[in-house]
Amino acid sequence: MTALPKKYTPEEYLELEEKAPYKSEYFNGQIYPMGDFEGDTPEAMAGAKPAHNAIRENLSGELHAYFKKRKGCRSFSSNQRVFIPSNGLYTYPDLVVVCGKPEFSDVQTNSLTNPVLIVEVLSQSTANYDRGEKFELFRDIPTFREYLLIDSRRVWAELWRKSNEGIWSLVFEGKSLESLLFLETIGMELPLSDLYVNTEDLPETVFEIR
Repeated sequence: MTALPKKYTPEEYLELEEKAPYKSEYFNGQIYPMGDFEGDTPEAMAGAKPAHNAIRENLSGELHAYFKKRKGCRSFSSNQRVFIPSNGLYTYPDLVVVCGKPEFSDVQTNSLTNPVLIVEVLSQSTANYDRGEKFELFRDIPTFREYLLIDSRRVWAELWRKSNEGIWSLVFEGKSLESLLFLETIGMELPLSDLYVNTEDLPETVFEIR
């Protein structure tokens, strides 16, 4: 993502974000407009691709139905901003889950601080960031236990989990629609076929990344 060409305080970012026609991340004084870009300015920003939207909505629907029968946890969509006080990141994951009472920052009550599960749907422009620096920043959230990454260009999902000793490990890597995902934080099993409904027949992964 490309930052806007000046430094901002958190307060300035939050004020601008309330009025902006698009969502932006904030980190270390920089504002980063979010989305799939077709140019170098916010005006050139395009919306997420149909497959990306379908995957996010599929998972949101599955979580909504699951939590209707099992109380204690709830999910938030990509419109929910997350704030990490220890490193100052403001961002909008594709989906987050909170178990127990949602907690919000004192600075801005719309910014969630205690997710247990974070989900990002990968696109060409965000995959490296979501797997790398963003995951590193997310790991500063004390309540954060599972990180689910779902590719929007092919059938591929990976799940990272934090152990009781605080070690993060890759515990699931699914490459076919028959793969069964288990989210330990909420006790939910989910086949990848349910995540990839209406994604225009994305290819299954038939090779290893090394």
